[in-house]
Amino acid sequence: MTFQTILFDLDGTLIDSVRLILDSYHHTLATHGLPARTDAEWLRGGGTPLRVQFAPWQDAPGIDVLIATYREYNLANHDSCVTVYPGVVDTVRAIRAAGLATGLVTSKNRGGAERGLRLCGIETMMDVIVGADDVVNPKPHPEPVEMAMRLLNASPAHTLYVGDSIHDMMSGRAAGVRTAGVLWGPFTRQDLEPAEPDYWLECPEDLTRLVTASA
Repeated sequence: MTFQTILFDLDGTLIDSVRLILDSYHHTLATHGLPARTDAEWLRGGGTPLRVQFAPWQDAPGIDVLIATYREYNLANHDSCVTVYPGVVDTVRAIRAAGLATGLVTSKNRGGAERGLRLCGIETMMDVIVGADDVVNPKPHPEPVEMAMRLLNASPAHTLYVGDSIHDMMSGRAAGVRTAGVLWGPFTRQDLEPAEPDYWLECPEDLTRLVTASA
């Protein structure tokens, strides 16, 4: 398989922001006096937008109120809590050096995604960004991946989507691209097996080897 385009998820794939995300959810429910959820319960929705995660409280206090509280806490703690996974920068750099197009497909809004990329020094390494506010139907729907391919004039047959969650794998598969499940994020092989990724990546260097071998 020869790849020409590599699309990435953000949280849990390029940047280690999972603890901050979970703490932001816990803070939000506590602030509004709502029953707590466990980390595992929140992680089941990993890879989906805030509006999906907060859907059970759409009537009271309301999704917009919860999102505002979440973002206030998340942004206040973002730069001190988020790091890039070891090996990611070198891998993305190698992919671009091999002449492949790159794109970010995330369930974060564009502004938050750009902040994460800047913090980790990879903001100039993505040719396109597709965020939750760019689409009508977020992951696991294929629309975000399809939009990124359209912007890059990419062929599904030569595109790989790299992500850490089952929703990433479902979105990529529905869009007709190959998928790669990363195992350095919060999810295990057992978590991702139901989505049947085409490739398993134990570390970012595995992606470098996979992509450069196909170039």
